[in-house]
Amino acid sequence: MAIGFILGGAVSKLVSSIVTDLINPIIGLLLGKVGNLASATLNIGSVSLRWGSFVSALIDFLIVAAVVYFGFKALKLDQLDKPKQ
Repeated sequence: MAIGFILGGAVSKLVSSIVTDLINPIIGLLLGKVGNLASATLNIGSVSLRWGSFVSALIDFLIVAAVVYFGFKALKLDQLDKPKQ
C-alpha cells in the first residue's frame, strides 16, 4: 500500500506539471489575451475572482481521476470482490 501512495504522489506531480506547463498555456492562447489559464481573472468592482486557477485545479483533478479509474479497470481490481461463476 505504501508503494501506491508513493506512485500516487508521483503521478499527481506529473499531472500537475502537465496541466501547468502544457494545457494551461494552450487554453490561455485559445482564450486570446490571457497568457496562462491560471492567471485568468474576472474583476467585479474591487473583487478579483481567479476563475482560471479553479479551472486549472479542476483539469488537474479530472486527469488524476481518469488515470486512477482506468488503471483500476485495467488491473481488474473492480472484480476482486465479485464471486466467480
